Amino acid sequence: MKRKVALWKWLLLFVAAIVLSIIGYGLLMALAELGGIALMNVIGAIVLLLLYALAVRLLERHWPADLPMRRLPAHLFLGLLTGALFMTAVVALIWAVGCCSIERAVTSWQEQLAAVSLFLCVAVGEEIMFRGVLFRWIDERWNTTAALVVSALLFGLMHIFNTGATWWSSLAIAVEAGLLLAVAYKWSGTLWLPIGIHWAWNYVQGHVFGLAVSGESVEDTWLSTSVSGPDLLTGGDFGAEASVFSVVLGLALSILILWKMKHNTIFDNR
Repeated sequence: MKRKVALWKWLLLFVAAIVLSIIGYGLLMALAELGGIALMNVIGAIVLLLLYALAVRLLERHWPADLPMRRLPAHLFLGLLTGALFMTAVVALIWAVGCCSIERAVTSWQEQLAAVSLFLCVAVGEEIMFRGVLFRWIDERWNTTAALVVSALLFGLMHIFNTGATWWSSLAIAVEAGLLLAVAYKWSGTLWLPIGIHWAWNYVQGHVFGLAVSGESVEDTWLSTSVSGPDLLTGGDFGAEASVFSVVLGLALSILILWKMKHNTIFDNR
């Protein structure tokens, strides 16, 4: 598509895809919040994936290559493991410098199931919008560098409207998450890996450690983490994503994956 479609037509399709993604994601998230049940969230995530597949088929005349079912188990598992370990490492570093204390909290499996399913819906919606549409289309039309920079910056900018957000928190998310998720998408060739990272990242940060997720406080957590000290280290009220530890770890992991992409490819996407 990048060499055959006129630029004006590409831009029109690109804007249409972004607008449809935002509308569909917004409606489904509103419906999930209204329903307040895990099943509604899971259905919402499935519908988003189906709508993405249908949109690619209609606009690009092929089925999406980044949703191969045969790669779902391995890539999703690796993503979940990466996201969980990443956020655990960030909290461990904050604890190691004496800026947080962790205690056990009270929750139930019903509440945790609802949280897990909600963050699934969030991860699917945002990964389709920012990696499946925004990153992929810029990458295909121009180059990977432009796609990485633009998608990461816009992903960070989207979070400037969250509670307690600052320009630093948005830049932090752009570097640690926007870049990492885009690199994971490019490396794996599927949406499953970034969806898994995003899903576990949010859930572990919020409902395991009890920290705010992108400025939004959470309830019903496995642990209760109290932070104190410089916001640069703890992330303050915005959550651990605004911590310099998250930025350093996220950037380091992105560089590692880029190095792997240059020297050897673990995933065979043929």
